[in-house]
Formats: sequence, C-alpha cells, structure tokens
Amino acid sequence: MARIAGVDIPKNKRGVISLTYIYGVGRSRAKEILAEAKVEENTKVQDWTDDQIAGIRDAVGTFTIEGELRSETQLNIKRLMDIGCYRGIRHRSGLPLRGQRTKNNSRTRKGRRKTVANKKKATK
Repeated sequence: MARIAGVDIPKNKRGVISLTYIYGVGRSRAKEILAEAKVEENTKVQDWTDDQIAGIRDAVGTFTIEGELRSETQLNIKRLMDIGCYRGIRHRSGLPLRGQRTKNNSRTRKGRRKTVANKKKATK
C-alpha cells in the first residue's frame, strides 16, 4: 500500500480510483494530479515507481485536502451558525438546508421518527 497525504491507498486498483480514497480528491482532481506527476491514469498503484510516488505526493501537496479541508469546512459551518443566517439556523436545528421538503422525507438529517401521541376525543 502506498501512503499519500497520511492515507493508505489501495495498491490493487488503478491510480485514478485509488487517489479518490483521499478526502478532497475526486475523479477529476485525481486525473489532474496524475497528469502533473506524469503518471498514466490506468496504471495500477503497485506498478508505480518510487519517483512516480514522490511526484504524486508533490502534486497532492498543492491542494487543500484531508484534515485541513475538514477543518475548513467545519469553520465555514460554524461561521454560518454564528452569524445566524438561514443556512446556519438549519445546521443548528439539524434540518436540511438546500430547500428540500421535510414533511415526508429528510430522515437522514432529522434522525429516527419520534412518535407523538394523538389527543383523546372527549366523550359526550
């Protein structure tokens, strides 16, 4: 297993796919990284030489990834919550914030159902 940016990437997969195991690296960015390091996209990780791995590490270092990206995202969410904008309020209350309806779905954000008992009807 090659270790890039503190992540063990699988050696039996193609380079483009294995680089996506790094947080903040998707398919298009993985292709950019491999092009910058002059490594062929379809080459498996186990076939990379030490020079190629060093080039990939240098190319990955130019992007914001892993812990730095996670903390940046958390700071952005905290900023929204602190200024009290609509998105921040939705984050704070654990509801979806991109305009989705919440009457029926959105169980991922709201959590498990909390059953509320009905009022009993008064007898005459």
